[in-house]
Amino acid sequence: MSTLRDLNPATGECLAEIPVTSSAELHAAVARARAAQPAWGALTVEERAARLEPLGAALAAAADELADLATREMGKPRAQALGEAQGWAKHALVELAEVVEALQPERHETARSVTTLVRAPLGVVAAITPWNFPVGMPLQILVPALAAGNAVVFKPSEHVPLVGAKLAALLQPLVPAGVFELVQGDGRVGAELVAADVDMVGFVGSRATGKRIMESASKELKRLVLELGGKDPLVVMADADVAAAAECAVRHSLRNSGQVCCSVERVYVAAPIAAEFERQVVEKARAWRCGDGFDAEVDMGPMVSVEQRAKVAEQVDAALAGGARLAFRGEVPSGPGAWYPATVLADVGEELAISREETFGPVVSLSVFSGDEDEGVRLANATPYGLGANVYTGDAARGVRMAARIHAGQVGVNQYLGSAPGLPWVGARQSGFGFLGGKEGHRQFTVPKSISAPREA
Repeated sequence: MSTLRDLNPATGECLAEIPVTSSAELHAAVARARAAQPAWGALTVEERAARLEPLGAALAAAADELADLATREMGKPRAQALGEAQGWAKHALVELAEVVEALQPERHETARSVTTLVRAPLGVVAAITPWNFPVGMPLQILVPALAAGNAVVFKPSEHVPLVGAKLAALLQPLVPAGVFELVQGDGRVGAELVAADVDMVGFVGSRATGKRIMESASKELKRLVLELGGKDPLVVMADADVAAAAECAVRHSLRNSGQVCCSVERVYVAAPIAAEFERQVVEKARAWRCGDGFDAEVDMGPMVSVEQRAKVAEQVDAALAGGARLAFRGEVPSGPGAWYPATVLADVGEELAISREETFGPVVSLSVFSGDEDEGVRLANATPYGLGANVYTGDAARGVRMAARIHAGQVGVNQYLGSAPGLPWVGARQSGFGFLGGKEGHRQFTVPKSISAPREA
């Protein structure tokens, strides 16, 4: 039997040897899901939501265990991991209520007929989720997919198999046998799951993997929701609040060791304030403490793996060789962990890979521009990605005007990008295909169906 070694990135310790789902086991899981789905889908959305409602309490009871597992498996500071689990314990009921509202039948009448628009489940959904938010990101797919009446085959990231198994243990008792299946393994298992007898793939991860999934799914026109990476810009105009913009740059470049799809990855600062902005960024970055996530004084943990650390180091080294300047490099613990220091680069050229390719590491990348509004928008859009963006300016109207011209699903003006409750999370351009959350996102786990009959006399 093949296994994967689940490593603690802070220590290199092997936490567990996880059996990899074999090809026969995977197809058997999909077949069980296929057989179980019709009865589950025949329930009303209200009945399914009621069955899933205990998830909130289950998450609350398991929050400490989930936080411990997340910190051990991917290095996130425990307080942040606990906040993620507790946040979803509260949000699960909100999410279920949103799904119920989103999937209500709609009645449409003409002079001759009455048509009801209903939203039918797609069938079997493959859910393939990442490691950086190992509780929240899976639940963004699992909850609406199940509540919409689909069966789900869930493959968590190979970096967080124990968190994934715990989520499965919380969900499986709430649904009939076969409606929720768990498989484990790396990208090879994920690729086989995409190619299996599933009707939809919900995936969160890299653009490169998203493209491979789309290519595979195209053979049978399977439905897709892909939330992919980003290269999010922060444009700082000359009249901006420098302290607030610098705090945004540092916090959202370094948070979760930079391993966030909507991290600030490119900072463009107007020339008149560039020197002061850099000074404040370095000062703020110097205060970030790197270490084991179980240390309450730590702001960021290790990278998820030595392989991810090597990718970040390669980008930074290439940037320095290409003319960027090292403004700051923090300290990391000694020892075997996958540590990478908080890093501030200045004078980063547009042509460098670190300006074009997703970094996914704790790097603040500073570039100077003239301060012209059109140039700021051009630089923000100089990427195939389009997940998020941020603009800081003393002229709020100009900020909103710039935000409207930036190609991104979420744009923050004088604050870090965000979204109001009930709205979808959107990856524009090559940062996604479809979207999650909100009524529009929940409906993507269904197909609309019109049922018409003559109007009664």
